[in-house]
Amino acid sequence: MIANTIERKITVPGPRVSPLFGHITQVLNFVGDSIKLSSQLFEKYGSVVALAEGGGTNVYSPYPNCPGTVLAKGADIIREVTSQHDIYHKCPLTGHIYRKRNNSTRTQPFRHFLVGLFGVNGADHRQHRQLLMPAFHKSRIEAYRDEMVVITESELEKLQVGEVIDTLELMRRLTMRIATKTLFGMDFSENGGRFATLLKEVFGKFASPEVLGLPFDIPGFPYHKLLNGMVELDSTMRGIIQQKRNGIDKGDVLSMLIQARDAETGVTLTDDELLGHLGVIYAAGHDTSANALTWTLFLLSQHPQVAADLLDELDGVLHGVAPSIEQLQQLPLLERVIKESMRVLSPVPWNGRVISQDTTFSGYDLPKGTEVFVSIYHTNRAPEIYSEPERFIPQRWEQIQPSIYEYNPFSAGSRVCIGAGFAMMEIKIILAMLLMRYRLEFLPQQVNAKGLIVLCAENGLSMRVCEQDREFNRGLGGVSGNVRQMVKFPD
Repeated sequence: MIANTIERKITVPGPRVSPLFGHITQVLNFVGDSIKLSSQLFEKYGSVVALAEGGGTNVYSPYPNCPGTVLAKGADIIREVTSQHDIYHKCPLTGHIYRKRNNSTRTQPFRHFLVGLFGVNGADHRQHRQLLMPAFHKSRIEAYRDEMVVITESELEKLQVGEVIDTLELMRRLTMRIATKTLFGMDFSENGGRFATLLKEVFGKFASPEVLGLPFDIPGFPYHKLLNGMVELDSTMRGIIQQKRNGIDKGDVLSMLIQARDAETGVTLTDDELLGHLGVIYAAGHDTSANALTWTLFLLSQHPQVAADLLDELDGVLHGVAPSIEQLQQLPLLERVIKESMRVLSPVPWNGRVISQDTTFSGYDLPKGTEVFVSIYHTNRAPEIYSEPERFIPQRWEQIQPSIYEYNPFSAGSRVCIGAGFAMMEIKIILAMLLMRYRLEFLPQQVNAKGLIVLCAENGLSMRVCEQDREFNRGLGGVSGNVRQMVKFPD
């Protein structure tokens, strides 16, 4: 037993932690503020570092006796991980919580919740991705343009000039409505009933430090509340699937996935598999886009010349009207602004994998089951590729063409984000329509960017709704919080 423990010990350098509670404390610190902790570790130990010396940590691996967690950054490492699909497996985001509690019938939703393409590897992954691909074909995505415009317009109509809003909450509500409409064919608005509330509650809690650190089904505990919500959400979504099975493909993703059939084997997706894919697609198409939009609006509020130039482009091409599919291709600065925003404040900061077999990683021997978290956030800030990497400079994209490994917001290889085209179209439409109509003015506040699965403003982002008066210098400054260590603002 001792020999086995020594054999599986991680030799990657890392910080020493207390043998008593040090490992769980280190995991909670990483989950709570992954950018802060990893930045400190990379600075001290280099581009490959163990979360704790010798291993012994487990953030999300479903393997029993997980050897530990390794953090890494850099284009070469991203290439190594994303191009060796059979070694670096993806696992369900809730896998290790379910494994610890798999005797409870109340934890059964964990078997498929947020599993989707994250929960299959090898031939199964290729088969499932092929079944999903038609739902994300370019022509299918473009067909969602009108729904995106209608929903965006209805949310903008609700805003009142002079009111102070939580921009993150607005973007989450907007992208949630678009996600549910395109996924299920139903628009769950702000007051859309219990289903909309369940989606917010479950997806807002499952990755919280309290749930990850205290996964006990005891009344009053966050984990207990999460299970209650998941059981109810599971039942509700099964009811929606059953209704769709009795109908026809009406253009939404769920209808199409129900009809999807493997051409060679005739295999279709089961209800559990549908639930897994829908959860992942919803999460990826909702919260990540909401955060990308929020950070972009924040960065524009602190860069008045960029905001002015962007509005000139929008007015010159669109003349106040929502963009058509063709016009989206005529807005190069809009594209650069979004790309630069996702580089500076990456909505998805990490690409997590679990090693399926003993392997060598960046010169280190790692045992099966080791977690590897590759930092998209730090890779997107490599100074040898991006001069002044902490600055928001959309114009840099006129001169540079980084590889998919050097700029990695949607991953790479066989697991490149299947909904990347959908997300970019959604973000462009929302930004264009909002900026032509309103100027969102930043209010002095503390902005803390934290997260593991997504990088979000911890306490939201307060901004005042103003008519589009081009007074972009209003709202400059007054920024405090950890975002000041992440972004260098103009003097």
